[in-house]
Amino acid sequence: MYQTLGFKDPDKPDHVCLLEKSLYGLKQAPRAWYKRFADFVATIGFANSKSDTSLFIYRHGNDTAYILLYVDDIVLTALSDSLRRHIISRLNSEFAMKDLGPLSYFLGIAVTRGKNGLFLSQKKYAEEILEKAGMENCKPSPTHVDTKGKLSTQEGALYDDPTSYRRLCGALQYLTFTRPDISYVVQQVCLFMHSPLVEQLDALKRILRYIRGTTYFGLQLHKSSVSSLVSYTDADWGGCPDTRRSTSGYCVYLGDNLISWSSKRQPTLSKSSCEAEYRGVANVVSESCWVRNLLLELFLPISKATLVYCDNVIAIYLSSNPVQHQRTKHIEMDVHFVREKVQKGEVRVLHVPSRYQIADIFTKVLPKVLFDDFRDSLSVRGPPVLTAGEC
Repeated sequence: MYQTLGFKDPDKPDHVCLLEKSLYGLKQAPRAWYKRFADFVATIGFANSKSDTSLFIYRHGNDTAYILLYVDDIVLTALSDSLRRHIISRLNSEFAMKDLGPLSYFLGIAVTRGKNGLFLSQKKYAEEILEKAGMENCKPSPTHVDTKGKLSTQEGALYDDPTSYRRLCGALQYLTFTRPDISYVVQQVCLFMHSPLVEQLDALKRILRYIRGTTYFGLQLHKSSVSSLVSYTDADWGGCPDTRRSTSGYCVYLGDNLISWSSKRQPTLSKSSCEAEYRGVANVVSESCWVRNLLLELFLPISKATLVYCDNVIAIYLSSNPVQHQRTKHIEMDVHFVREKVQKGEVRVLHVPSRYQIADIFTKVLPKVLFDDFRDSLSVRGPPVLTAGEC
């Protein structure tokens, strides 16, 4: 370690300190490690992605490879085994590394390979959450939320252990990485972490009981074409009983695979359902633009326009109508942003009947039959049955 400013030895200013043990928790440590890793992989031909700084791309002729970095966990994929072995040997020459073989477990996500694609699951992590909550043997629930009404801060007694409530909410947020079906209800209970009530605790336990019966569920990724980008967006206008803010949600499909989703309360009030829906359209268009830029860097450009499905007819008209109305001044930025993408041919906003609006699962409570249908459309299901010869 370099000598600390103000404590340098005037006789030996170029000397460094010898540490008897490693120092953890330093604010500059992640940046210093990332810079060292990025500088080295740049010397072997990798370029840093502009869309995702944790992604490094190698492209020379027909040779292509990608490195995904999370602190000191690395995922490497290449078009050929020879290129992969060459990159591993170069990394080994600089860093102390261990090759764990084909991807099977990464950041708590288990990866199961099958003949049709990949299955991503957090079963072990879900079981750990249930154990922390003391509900590993609880009675499973067929649904994750009570359909009687929405959570509010107006009624009920305060929960006497808010720390455990916050801890469970944070743990459930990470579980949504492979369980988009619980994104909406997790977002709802997270709104009350500052001062949870007993009613919110009951809602949290309902989610855990639902997870208890579906711990083996995960996200299925199929072998699919990457030539099309399709998204669904919806908003629950004034759904919050306390603030009357709207909840917007979306999901983005690359080919047949779900790759991005969100359920989030809007930061401002919307005066109409059209405004709430249009803000949702702007959010998913922004996300789609990021995905398109990322795919362009991965040398998989999408030539077709992104299809955005919305169930609000007025919001669809606003996306292509060049006339500026008095009532759209307060959402002018979103209006112009979406219209610009529509005029360039990068986006098409189309209507979808509410019965087939998959994004409803991210904005509101649904009947069990419809919820199960939409959950299946998100490719959230149990693991595929492995046949003989597969691994």
